[in-house]
Amino acid sequence: MIHQYKLGGYNIVLDVCSGSVHVVDDAAYDIIADFEQKPRAALLDSLEQGYAAKGVTRQELEECYDQVLSLKEQGKLFAPDVFESQAGTLKARSGGVIKALCLHVAHTCNLNCAYCFASQGKYHGERAIMSLEVGKRALDFLIEHSGTRKNLEVDFFGGEPLMNFDMIQELVRYARSLEPIYNKHFRFTLTTNGVLLDEKVIEFANRECHNVVLSLDGRKEVHDRYRVDYAGNGSWEKIVPKFQAFVKARGNREYYMRGTFTHFNPDFLKDIETMLDLGFTELSMEPVVAAPGDEAALTPEDLPIVMEQYEKLAMLMKKRREEGRPFTFYHYMLDLSGGPCIYKRISGCGSGTEYMAVTPWGDLYPCHQFVGEEKFRLGDIWKGVTNPEVRAEFASCNVYSHAECRDCWARLYCAGGCAANAYHATGSIRGVYEMGCELFRKRMECAIFLAVDKMLTEG
Repeated sequence: MIHQYKLGGYNIVLDVCSGSVHVVDDAAYDIIADFEQKPRAALLDSLEQGYAAKGVTRQELEECYDQVLSLKEQGKLFAPDVFESQAGTLKARSGGVIKALCLHVAHTCNLNCAYCFASQGKYHGERAIMSLEVGKRALDFLIEHSGTRKNLEVDFFGGEPLMNFDMIQELVRYARSLEPIYNKHFRFTLTTNGVLLDEKVIEFANRECHNVVLSLDGRKEVHDRYRVDYAGNGSWEKIVPKFQAFVKARGNREYYMRGTFTHFNPDFLKDIETMLDLGFTELSMEPVVAAPGDEAALTPEDLPIVMEQYEKLAMLMKKRREEGRPFTFYHYMLDLSGGPCIYKRISGCGSGTEYMAVTPWGDLYPCHQFVGEEKFRLGDIWKGVTNPEVRAEFASCNVYSHAECRDCWARLYCAGGCAANAYHATGSIRGVYEMGCELFRKRMECAIFLAVDKMLTEG
């Protein structure tokens, strides 16, 4: 399968199954478009007159055709899909190994964000705080099921995890004590709304956390529309100085400003520009996860605006890189020379198999977005997975289990997409969140463009 598009002055051709990316002239672009639909002579005949007017001879078109044919013979164009037979077995090879846990240390929050998928941190249940006993048992559970894997990932999540900060510190101390005993290394991530950030938290996070995710939606009026306290007051003025202090102390490394855009700010590039003006350079901006009909949910009318924003964002990143002022956008991070292994390209994120979420009382769910959905409860950290049918369902969920993915050029980049988004949009983890797919494809086009431009301009 081939995907072709034009962006930023480049004619870009992606060979889906080999992963090869080609930047070509107009003649090659047009030849590739009909290469498999028309015989050689008919294809060249159809192009000859138009290109003659551009000063391109028949002989030059024939040479171009032969170059395309050579690339096909090398497996760099029109490569067959040889991965489907592996899709059902790759997750099974992990042997039930778990490599990461999302610890819900606080099912409560000090903000009252209307668009919160977690119901202000309660996850459709009661407010709760994880005890140190449960936290320790979760780490023991992770070690017990990690096999020979050395690096283990633990996310401190909520609600607002800093509402249980003392326990987090104790839990990290416990984890560090386990490392030499079991030959493991824990890498911690903290996600916070910033309200409780202070010097003690900053020092701890910079010492112990591999990454920190900071929630900021961009412009003050945008952020304060939804990210308010229980009195209805916006949080922008309170958290921005704290985030700036944190990033300065951290040395501008290994953090992300994570924003959410909704129906009320599809022009989210202005929010990214606000973050840049505030001094933040590691950025992520996610489309809202909201039920259809929710006032925050993106609509079909928003889609053209969002698509245009993604392209403008790519051009801004190119411009700032050329000026020596680069910044990172999470969804545009792409390594054309390697990138994710075929395991990840086919199988996806590993939710429900390699990665699980743990509630304050120790229940296991496939990921944080399924917490509170009782039918997806896997078991608990004491008895382990007692609902193997759910785990098996997630294990069998891969890019080839989605019928709609088979004809999608981006399938080996998204690996079938987010199971939670699919479930909330369609009622099935094997469904397809169509708007999410459209946004993902546009992001991939922009990411490939930026990678191509960097390679061609910087060598």
